[in-house]
Amino acid sequence: VQLQASGGGSVQAGGSLRLSCAASGVTIERYRMGWFRQAPGKEREFVAVIKSGHTTYYTESVKGRFSISRDNAENTVYLQMDSLKPEGTAVYYCVCRNGLRVGYVFSVAGSYDYWGQETLVTVSS
Repeated sequence: VQLQASGGGSVQAGGSLRLSCAASGVTIERYRMGWFRQAPGKEREFVAVIKSGHTTYYTESVKGRFSISRDNAENTVYLQMDSLKPEGTAVYYCVCRNGLRVGYVFSVAGSYDYWGQETLVTVSS
């Protein structure tokens, strides 16, 4: 299983970026797909998740600004990030969990089966 994240970069506060996560070895339609991030000197943090039925959840700090979506035909998950703030500076990770497994907390890093490599987002003020 590989989760190839891309789309990170440097933007000014208020700008936008779209992260992509191309999956191989899994059919994302059957998986819960999400994003975590880790800012310098801080713990890893849940950002967003999309279930196989397209239900989405976000951490409070990004609600209304970030949007997670999936393209099952492309086997790719996206994270559209608008109105970026400097505190959004972090490395972002794509994650997935088998949708048939029950009894998990979507905001907990240990709930996910696979992690992709990081993509760096830098937001300057």
